[in-house]
Amino acid sequence: MSQAPAQAPQGRVLVIAGSDSGGGAGIQADIKTITALGGYAATAITAVTVQNTLGVTGVHPIPLDIIAAQARAVLDDIGADAIKTGMLGDAGVVETVAAAIDHAGQVPAVIDPVMVAKGGAPLLAQAAIGAVKSLMIPRAALLTPNAPEAAALTGLTVETTDDLRRAGEALLALGAKAVLMKGGHILEGDGAGDRVVDVLMTPDGETTYEGERIETRHTHGTGCTLASACAVGLAQGLPLEQAVARAWNYVHEAMLRAPGFGAGHGPLDHGWTLRA
Repeated sequence: MSQAPAQAPQGRVLVIAGSDSGGGAGIQADIKTITALGGYAATAITAVTVQNTLGVTGVHPIPLDIIAAQARAVLDDIGADAIKTGMLGDAGVVETVAAAIDHAGQVPAVIDPVMVAKGGAPLLAQAAIGAVKSLMIPRAALLTPNAPEAAALTGLTVETTDDLRRAGEALLALGAKAVLMKGGHILEGDGAGDRVVDVLMTPDGETTYEGERIETRHTHGTGCTLASACAVGLAQGLPLEQAVARAWNYVHEAMLRAPGFGAGHGPLDHGWTLRA
């Protein structure tokens, strides 16, 4: 008797981001996440970074025409049900990626405004923040900033959950259709941040996602992973709130199961769903 074919991946995601040689963040984390959640990942690489759990020691930008050609090659043949962006680097890349999103038509874009690596290395030029505000935020079906990124994009102080909400309102006003305000950097209350609260905001209201803070140094790539998990959910047709909820739970479990690799900010266990 012939074996029934395995179920094909559902949900095509074009990821436009930088490569992480350590495998914990960037394109590598994106591909692992999308695959683990049943989707199909294609890529347009914006930069090759030299990094491990201890930090980024080198960045090699990819020429703009090659970034554009990668995206167009994928979109014109394989197609995409969602786009996810990560490390863009400078204003020229932002402009190139904005054009690629437009070329994709009505495909929803999850924009992760990557600005600083976990170890502190800058991944977005200061001069490019204006381009992100004017070109990427209005194209975002979902924007996923952490507190420092939200502060940089809005000019507001973001130190409490209420600050997150205020910054989220400002980002919606800049044109994002929805924002997932990540509270991992927020330490407030008597427990000094015993719990993490993320707030999904749309013009129609908000949904909160809350859980106990995991005390671990293995947090490299959490932002990339969460954004890609949201993107594959949208690509698979999940409503926004369900896509974010599944992504949030996926990242939480991946952190709990982190393999412990490296001497610094270690990676998550992206493949835990394959062994669950």
